[in-house]
Amino acid sequence: MQRAFIEEISKYEGQEALIRGWVTGRRSKGKIHFLTLRDGTGFIQATVFKGELPDEQFEQADHLPQEAAIEVTGLVRSDSRAPGGFELSVRSLKIISLPSKEYPITPKEHGVDFLMDHRHLHLRHRKAWAVLRVRDELERAIHDFFHARGFIRLDSPILTPNAVEGTTDLFEVDLFDGEKAYLSQSGQLYAEAGAMAFGKVYTFGPTFRAERSKTRRHLLEFWMIEPEVAFMTHEENMQLQEELVSYLVGRVLEEKKLELQMLERDTAVLEKSAQGGYPRIHYSKAVEMVNQIAKEKPEQGLEPMQWGDDFGAPHEAALSSQFDRPIFVEKYPAAVKAFYMQPDDEDPRLVKNADMLAPEGVGEIIGGSQRIHDPELLLQKIREHGLPEEVFDWYMDLRLFGTVPHSGFGIGLERTVRWICGIEHIREAIPFPRMYTRMRP
Repeated sequence: MQRAFIEEISKYEGQEALIRGWVTGRRSKGKIHFLTLRDGTGFIQATVFKGELPDEQFEQADHLPQEAAIEVTGLVRSDSRAPGGFELSVRSLKIISLPSKEYPITPKEHGVDFLMDHRHLHLRHRKAWAVLRVRDELERAIHDFFHARGFIRLDSPILTPNAVEGTTDLFEVDLFDGEKAYLSQSGQLYAEAGAMAFGKVYTFGPTFRAERSKTRRHLLEFWMIEPEVAFMTHEENMQLQEELVSYLVGRVLEEKKLELQMLERDTAVLEKSAQGGYPRIHYSKAVEMVNQIAKEKPEQGLEPMQWGDDFGAPHEAALSSQFDRPIFVEKYPAAVKAFYMQPDDEDPRLVKNADMLAPEGVGEIIGGSQRIHDPELLLQKIREHGLPEEVFDWYMDLRLFGTVPHSGFGIGLERTVRWICGIEHIREAIPFPRMYTRMRP
């Protein structure tokens, strides 16, 4: 009999199917054993009735430990009470392997640190499984979105000779003969070169920030998607971001209903986010709104802001909580943003940038801007920021040979997964998190 996969079990309704997988739970009631099985594609209840399979196999089913690997065949039946809507009435059971010691993750409550210490096993369990299935859907959706719009993927290097935004949070790598390199904190500069060659590109890869942070928003290693488009304005850049995020949310709502149910995710905000219509708020107005929240709700302990301050995580959370979908905060003071951002036409103190803040207190998931295309202005900014001119000589070349206005942004995959799945900590949004306090397993 050909092997069936649980995610496609509806195709076998009323037929016999063979499933190979692992036991995640077992309970007995008289002459019936209820096994919960997983095969990597989903979970299903397998019901073992005495007399419907050999007595020896029925007895084995009553003693199967958690994570025993088995092969079962049985009749697929529709059952609205069962997870996934179907169950398997077992006709034969074969043990493939039994655990050599007691499985450490039991149905009882475990602390987060314990689960992260056993992350290699924790991936098998429902919540982690559902989160990473959503992550996989998002990755495929990102490629589909950009390829449908004529973008090409450009792979940027992980080892770089310079920083993109500053040197304080870079991981330094020793090369040869005393030469130094750094783990990339962004693929943006290389994407800009790609945009001048191909018109519109995106990078997708791991990035690194050496931040001694223990917050639920930070990882040392995370994945970024960074599109860059020639001739694109700041306003068009925000529109592209809105189209991307609304598409991604809609895709997960459509394709990963079961996973969202398993996560007990309230999808009301996601459904509104999939519709678009994201508000644009000027930086100055956003500062006023934050200060108003701090005044009206002192119990939140929110620090008031001065004009010119950058937003901290509590400010972003308070601001984004006022809306039922993502918002843009645009045109920040140049002093708190990166050297490459194009000054605003009406107020040179500001730059043509925007951060997208996700609702429900999540905060920033995207940062983007129009880039400086004037070579003299870019050189001036490099000097003002105290950056070494010699490592940016190739970046300056992009402005010396056919310079044009262009824009781009970076969206953090893990922050987006965290928001869409409604999980508390970003470490749950990546298979094996690398944090200031964690490098194992």
